[in-house]
Amino acid sequence: MRRWFSGAGAGWERVRRFVLHALEMVVAMVVGMMLLAVVWEMLWPGLPDRPAADALVMGVDMAAGMAAWMWLRGHGGRLVVEMSVAMVAPFAVALIPYGLGLISGDGVMVLGHIGMVVAMFGAMVLRFDAYGHAHRWRLPVRRDRRPIPAAPPSVL
Repeated sequence: MRRWFSGAGAGWERVRRFVLHALEMVVAMVVGMMLLAVVWEMLWPGLPDRPAADALVMGVDMAAGMAAWMWLRGHGGRLVVEMSVAMVAPFAVALIPYGLGLISGDGVMVLGHIGMVVAMFGAMVLRFDAYGHAHRWRLPVRRDRRPIPAAPPSVL
C-alpha cells in the first residue's frame, strides 16, 4: 500500500487515474463485445446455442476491445497480453465444470464474467504503477493546443 502513495504524482491522484483507467477498460470491453457480436451473428448464426463456444467468443471479443483501447492509450504489448489472458482464462476455466455437467451454459457465463472482473482487477493491482498514471495516446495529437484549422471550402 505504501508504494501506491509514494513517488511523483503520489496520492489520491494516482488512485483516481487507476479507477478511471479501469472504467475506460470496462467501456472498451462492452463496445468490443457489442460490435463483434454483430459480426458473429452474421458469421455463426447458431453461436448462442453452443454455450462453450459462445463463452469463449464473448471473452475474446471483450479482450479485443480492451486490447485495442490499451494499445491506443500507449500500453506495451506485455500489459495488453497479460490483461487479455486475465480476461479470457476465467471463461476457459469455467468450461471445466460445464464439460463435467456440473453447471449449465448460463453458469459458464456467470462464472466467466465474475472471474474476468476479479482477474482484471488483480492484474491491474499487481501493475498499479502502469495503470495509476497518465497515459499517452499513440495517435497523433497536437501538443501546442492551437485549434486545428477548418477545412477549406469545397469548390463546386
